[in-house]
Amino acid sequence: MIPFDLPGRSRRVRELEERSAAPGFWEDPDRARAALKELGALRAPLEAHQGLMRRLGDLEELLALAEDEGDLNLARELEAEAAALAEEARGLEARVLLNGPYDGRSAILSLHPGAGGTESQDWAEMLLRMYTRWAERHGFKVQCLDLQEGEEAGIKSASTLVEGENAYGLLKAEKGVHRLVRISPFDASGRRHTSFASVEVLPEIEDDQEVVIPPEDIRVDTFRSSGAGGQHVNKTDSAVRITHLPTGIVVTCQNERSQHSNRETAMKILRARLLERKEEERLAELARLRGQPVKIAWGSQIRSYVFQPYSLVKDHRTGLEVGDVQSVMDGDIDRFILAYLQRAASGGLEGPAAAGGQGPQAGPQLGR
Repeated sequence: MIPFDLPGRSRRVRELEERSAAPGFWEDPDRARAALKELGALRAPLEAHQGLMRRLGDLEELLALAEDEGDLNLARELEAEAAALAEEARGLEARVLLNGPYDGRSAILSLHPGAGGTESQDWAEMLLRMYTRWAERHGFKVQCLDLQEGEEAGIKSASTLVEGENAYGLLKAEKGVHRLVRISPFDASGRRHTSFASVEVLPEIEDDQEVVIPPEDIRVDTFRSSGAGGQHVNKTDSAVRITHLPTGIVVTCQNERSQHSNRETAMKILRARLLERKEEERLAELARLRGQPVKIAWGSQIRSYVFQPYSLVKDHRTGLEVGDVQSVMDGDIDRFILAYLQRAASGGLEGPAAAGGQGPQAGPQLGR
């Protein structure tokens, strides 16, 4: 487990509490709000840690009592409680590891099938279901931003907003190419197929000032939606495609009823992609100055999901393996996220590859 700096966090909490109680604290509102935000972010894991330690102490006392009295039923109940406590501790550790500038924000999650037609499109939809289930487990709200369905099954592309504290910090571990191995339900011969889908995760940009996009840098095209959404959506030019001319990034949105709403959503995604691009370029430049190799290809997969001839999910960055592929597809991916965050915190992931195996300009662009 990554060390949790209790003394340092406690000192910082006391400093911020004293500052917030001092006269004139609100003379600089922006600085005051930033201090209170930091205070809240520091307090939450400290309080959670204190609660876990109290429960651990209670468990130890009850376990000693059960051993003295030979109460097997109580011992089994305590084992279940200990397992739940360990799961909460892992969740706390993950939150403590989130220290990036955008980790606390909501996330924009996009999925794109690789080559392979219906099989890959079905795989992309399976991943979308997996992340939706994971988000529901954590109490996050999932809002569909754009969805293009496949002709026979699956999806051609999808973008969703996962709303909630730390959604981006957790989901950033999922960036990259995901590989599926299974007997295809679309193959009459029952052969085993390998399919790929890419996952893109961006932080939600709340302030337009964070990424300034001059009007002359974009081209906006409107067209009629081809997806589900009711008569109004399908009979008017409500869908929006925005092209960022300097970079060539293309973003589309067609799920909202009005052209105005689709444009707002598309601009939100564009700002997030430009911010990520800027960060990737910064990391690539640091890696170049340090003499580290920079991987810029859409490269190898970060994780493999094998359904046949055996059941296994393996993360190729951390080496973590889980034998129950069905539980993973039902949204049980916290183990992979925590292992990634631990590896990143210990310096085991280098350069842009640390962001999920994708370097600058990696992956297909939205709307393609």
